[in-house]
Amino acid sequence: MSLSIISPGLLTTIQDLGRQGYRKQGVPTSGAMDTVALRVANLLVGNPEKTAGIEITFLGPKIRFETDQLFALTGADLRPTLNGEPVKMNRPVAVRKGSILAFSGLRVGSRAYLALSGGLATPPVLGSQATYLRAGVGGLGGRAFKTGDVVPAAGLTALGQQVWQALLAAHPNRAWAQATWTPDPKLFPSPHDAPHVRAIRGQEYELFSEQSQRDFWQQEFIVTSDSDRMGYRLQGPTLVQKEPSEVLSSAVTFGTIQVPHEGHPIALLADHQTTGGYPRIAQVVAADFSCLAQVPLGRKIRFREISLTEAQGLYAQQEKRITEIKQALRFKLTHL
Repeated sequence: MSLSIISPGLLTTIQDLGRQGYRKQGVPTSGAMDTVALRVANLLVGNPEKTAGIEITFLGPKIRFETDQLFALTGADLRPTLNGEPVKMNRPVAVRKGSILAFSGLRVGSRAYLALSGGLATPPVLGSQATYLRAGVGGLGGRAFKTGDVVPAAGLTALGQQVWQALLAAHPNRAWAQATWTPDPKLFPSPHDAPHVRAIRGQEYELFSEQSQRDFWQQEFIVTSDSDRMGYRLQGPTLVQKEPSEVLSSAVTFGTIQVPHEGHPIALLADHQTTGGYPRIAQVVAADFSCLAQVPLGRKIRFREISLTEAQGLYAQQEKRITEIKQALRFKLTHL
């Protein structure tokens, strides 16, 4: 049970929901940049939400399926094709052995997620298969995919086999077939090229000048090319403190926005460090992590202030929507 990597794409790695419970030892959580997209992809093929999948960044790989597979693609639209034919996003797709998945270019977003029925068969490190590139752990030898790699797959689950047979039953002479249905797009976030990302004030917000506070909420920032999975470096108005001051290193998390001495903020992402010593002007709310993670390099972001109460409500709504998707898909997949 495996996938052959004909070409690796720009940055293709194995990711799950991250390495939980080790931050106190200084181990980053890592995992998928867009966890909602990965969760939905897994649900579409009948997997538990935390199952490891493949994160595809900007330019997609070319992959040959060495066994029959059931997969789903979510997140960024990179114009996927199977054997040269367009394939749709956000639905189960059944493929026969020998089929080739490729991507012809970025349409919207930054990162797509490929989930296989049964998941991937790479060994976990500290309870997770997530690739942490800086330490070289997890995934496929702790690195991005390379040409010629063979990625072990666990193989179709019993439910996956059932769905695979149902999808291909009407197309016995085709190499692949996709579902004609998809979950309501309103139930999960779609990538936007220039989003308004919601955030609350950070712990050191009051250290910044009133002009810098206004600029942060009212002006645009561009994601620069020296960004990575650790953080987005943002170019825009220079943010300055009322008086130069030092802050003690404190806990940071996904979406924490720190401002180094030169005044250009950094939005921390999946591979962020566990503590930081720069003042924290804001914290992106959990419901907008996906929105943040899908902004392409060179594109603009604007931040919109909301309250903690609003942020908690948005997170509850997001989780409710995912529960609705899970319940609907459980019924749909078992009644194909």
